[in-house]
Amino acid sequence: MRTLHKLAWTLGVALWSAGVAANQPLPGGIISDLNALEAQLGDGELDAVASRAGAQASRLAGGNAADRWASALYRQLEANALAQQEAFIPAAESLRQARQISGVDSATAQRWLREEVSLRRAGGEMDTAIELLSQWLEGRDNERDLWRLTGWLAHEQRWEEAAEWLGRATAVTSSLDDRQRSLALAIYRNADLTDEALAWLLDGLRSDSDANMWRQAAGLAQQVGRPDVAAGLWETAWQLGIFDAMDDFWTLVQLHLAGGTPARAAEHLERALAEGRLVREPMTLRKLAEAWQQAKDIDHTLAAWEALAMLTQAADDWRALGQLAYAWGRESVAESAWEKASELGDVQADQWLAGLTSEE
Repeated sequence: MRTLHKLAWTLGVALWSAGVAANQPLPGGIISDLNALEAQLGDGELDAVASRAGAQASRLAGGNAADRWASALYRQLEANALAQQEAFIPAAESLRQARQISGVDSATAQRWLREEVSLRRAGGEMDTAIELLSQWLEGRDNERDLWRLTGWLAHEQRWEEAAEWLGRATAVTSSLDDRQRSLALAIYRNADLTDEALAWLLDGLRSDSDANMWRQAAGLAQQVGRPDVAAGLWETAWQLGIFDAMDDFWTLVQLHLAGGTPARAAEHLERALAEGRLVREPMTLRKLAEAWQQAKDIDHTLAAWEALAMLTQAADDWRALGQLAYAWGRESVAESAWEKASELGDVQADQWLAGLTSEE
């Protein structure tokens, strides 16, 4: 809170000093009184300043143009004194009254409006702070405040509005930092703008982007029904060495299978087996056989199923090899496979063999 106090006080002095020259000329007595109150404010006599400034503001509010301008300046001093006592909402009300006084120039009123925004937020009136900051930003492209408003809207879970202001914020920002990127992604996702989120993530991906960005991009691609894009992203991250854990490897295989590139999944499995990263166990060989089968690569599929059947010596695996071989016109391979299945007691294999013999 101390930072806010100091900020409010610093802005207050600047506004009062600039405002005297910019608006109606004031009588010498009023100027002396304002200067005295400003000095008291600097000395920490907050109650006295708030009381005196409030009384003077009320007394002068109905007077001529110079009186009304003086009333506005007294309200501004009252606001500073109240803010430093953490009476944020009363301080904001004082600024609201000050900026709405007839005769206050637009530039000064807008500066007071911007300061009122911070006081409303500090006092917990977030909806009002958002409304006022939105007003202040009309016709302005202030990068800092555009991001501030976007963040506030996101915090209040007003996602669609946040997305609109995000568009303005990103338009005036040359390079987003990590905090801004995380905020943008959260807004896009919660506003159900997954296509926009994916496009934004893809545009921002670089070889030095962290692993989380690559994961989020792949996840969003799956959400919008683009498993091919998800597979491509994961493949790129794998090749760059961003992903290297075994969990990442299996995700890579699954994404290629789902994304329409099963041959690539099979190639990764074969390479991992050759390099010793994977053990030649039934589960791995079965996944390899299924990948080649999905890719409709006859030679690789039959070789993989044969390797699996030789490892497991299971009748079901030999029979499956025979059925695939038969479907693809490799009758000699089918016959050999069914014979092995039959030797292992598979009745169905006997039936397939009988049918093959009758065809001959």
